[in-house]
Amino acid sequence: MGTVGLAPGLSRKLKKVLESRTDSPEVVASLNTLSTFYTENTPQARRNLRSTIEKRSLQINLDFLRASQAAQLALDRVEDEVNSLADCCDRIAKALSSCSASTGDIINTTERFKQELEVTNQKQEIVSCFLRDYQLSPQEINALRDEELNENFFKALSHVQEIHANCKILLRTHHQRAGLELMDMMAMYQEGAYERLCRWVQAECRKLGDMDNPEVSELLKTAVRCLKERPVLFKYCAEEVANMRHNALFRRFISALTRGGPGGMPRPIEVHAHDPLRYVGDMLGWLHQVSKKRKDFYIVSVSLLYTVIFYFQLIFNFIYFVNFACLVSLQALASERELVLALLDPDASIDTGSTTNRFSKNVDNDSGKIEADLTFVLDRIFEGVCRPFKVRVEQVLQSQPSLIISYKLSNTLEFYCYTIADLLGRETALCNTLWALKDAAQKTFFEILKSRGEKLLRYPPLVAVDLSPPPAVREGVSVLLEIIETYNSMMVPASGKKPAFDPVISALLDPIIQMCERAAEAHKSKGAGHSSRRSRKSSDSGQLSKSAVDAILSNNNSATFSQNSESPAKIFLINCLCAIQQPLLGREVAADYAKKLGMMIDNHVHVLVEKEVDTILTRCGLSMKMHHFHNSLNKDTTVGAPLAELEDTTPASLSDCLKAFFGFILGSESSLPEFEQMQVPKLRADACIQVARSLADAYELIYNSIMDPKNSYPDPKSLARHPPDQIRTILGI
Repeated sequence: MGTVGLAPGLSRKLKKVLESRTDSPEVVASLNTLSTFYTENTPQARRNLRSTIEKRSLQINLDFLRASQAAQLALDRVEDEVNSLADCCDRIAKALSSCSASTGDIINTTERFKQELEVTNQKQEIVSCFLRDYQLSPQEINALRDEELNENFFKALSHVQEIHANCKILLRTHHQRAGLELMDMMAMYQEGAYERLCRWVQAECRKLGDMDNPEVSELLKTAVRCLKERPVLFKYCAEEVANMRHNALFRRFISALTRGGPGGMPRPIEVHAHDPLRYVGDMLGWLHQVSKKRKDFYIVSVSLLYTVIFYFQLIFNFIYFVNFACLVSLQALASERELVLALLDPDASIDTGSTTNRFSKNVDNDSGKIEADLTFVLDRIFEGVCRPFKVRVEQVLQSQPSLIISYKLSNTLEFYCYTIADLLGRETALCNTLWALKDAAQKTFFEILKSRGEKLLRYPPLVAVDLSPPPAVREGVSVLLEIIETYNSMMVPASGKKPAFDPVISALLDPIIQMCERAAEAHKSKGAGHSSRRSRKSSDSGQLSKSAVDAILSNNNSATFSQNSESPAKIFLINCLCAIQQPLLGREVAADYAKKLGMMIDNHVHVLVEKEVDTILTRCGLSMKMHHFHNSLNKDTTVGAPLAELEDTTPASLSDCLKAFFGFILGSESSLPEFEQMQVPKLRADACIQVARSLADAYELIYNSIMDPKNSYPDPKSLARHPPDQIRTILGI
């Protein structure tokens, strides 16, 4: 059967229905809205669905119109009000246009008068500025001419300088004649004011010279600051300050030395001239009293505080007085420098207010020039006390102080040489005096060391029986340790460094070492003479029959005695050097010298060990044969007779020598040297070990030569019964 096809229109509608999605949000929302008014699903209702929907839409529009009717009425009322306002604005514009035509003349006149007023005010301001910048007020002229000098004087002088500077600007314009006239007038006022100011400053400086603790007023500082504009006048004032303080300090110092205080109390310092300690102490105490109160100044502040704390701990020591002298000199120097700096460069330390600030803006601070002026004035001030101070310190040095005191004095003076040089300069009188005194103290110290060393070398002590160091060694080391403590605790200036300590050690210890060497030489000579007498006695009485070994030992006694006489001398030198070196270990300043002493000790121990070994080999008869054994083992030696055929190394001769050697090695404990008189246990043990090691090496050389077939020794094992390892074991190495 064939299928019946659908109409095209119907087919499209069916296809459209089938392809539509009923679950889309739009379809769901439409159906929900439709369900609110489509309640019955009947054929009639389905046929009227379109008309129902259209009626529903029409009802909604009618509801909207009824709801918006009130808003429409309000908008109509607003439109009416706006139209009314527009009418009012038109009426106002017509009224304003009619008024502007009548008031135009009044406005133009007002504008013209306003412009003329602005021009007049500008002219008045220009005239006021000109009068302020180019003219002095009557009050300022009176301040410059009045006898009394006050703050108004400096304000007027500052204004004169400003006017003078402004005239220079005026000369660059077409008003040159007015500028020249004003400049001449201001120059007249200025020169008169500076001359008056200079006379006033000189008078004030003279007044300061009569005061014990002068205080520089702010007015005087301001005056000096102003005078810096005139170098010639400023130099006059600087010289006045220098002369004033120089004369005042010198007069009061001499008065305290010769006349004492008012009414005789305190008494004159020179009354105690017979007592150096009291004399220097009173003199420096006076310097301490006259120095004004301490203030922090440059780098002196920290060093002064440290110095006071340190040196007051040495109150009853002689060196305290000299230290305190330099300290007081520094304090006086700081005080005088503060005074002079306040006069010569007030801007360096104090701000004196608005007037000073305004004036200082016109001053170029040349630090180099200020420092030169300051150095000149301070040098002049302290020049007066240099000679009295130098004479009295030289008297202290001539009183033959002790070695420690002279060294402390030298270091202290050197410290203050650098410190004062930083403040005053190296070429000032006080600094040169301190350097000269430092050189004198150092010369005194080394002269004491020289005389001490010459005395030790002139009378060397006798060597003790136990070969212990003489008392002079312990005394010298004790003095050196005290000097080292002084050196380590000394102050170091900021611009300097500690002096070299090696010359001090050499000057103190070298004579002691030379003394010990001379004492050792004398003891060796004495021992050699005693040994020669003993050898003659033994040779006269040695007529009895002896064995071959005894014959070897007795034949070598004379040589042994001469060699043994050197051992006590070497041990004595080693003990002396150790007594010097041991306290110096761990001392940084003496590290190089201690190392040098260690090398000397090692050298003497090496020589002592070599002589002891040579002595033992000589007593055994092996010393003269050792070179044959060395030549035998030399690989370069390819020709020559075997050792067994040589006269010195025949088996019989070598057998007797080895028996004697074994007798030393295997004999009693006293057969080998133990260096009991060497006072350092470690060195004593090392020396014994070195002797044993040298003997073992010598025997090993002999043993290898005997066992060498080319030397043709018959039955070498019976000749050298003990291998080298056994000998080393016996010797304990």
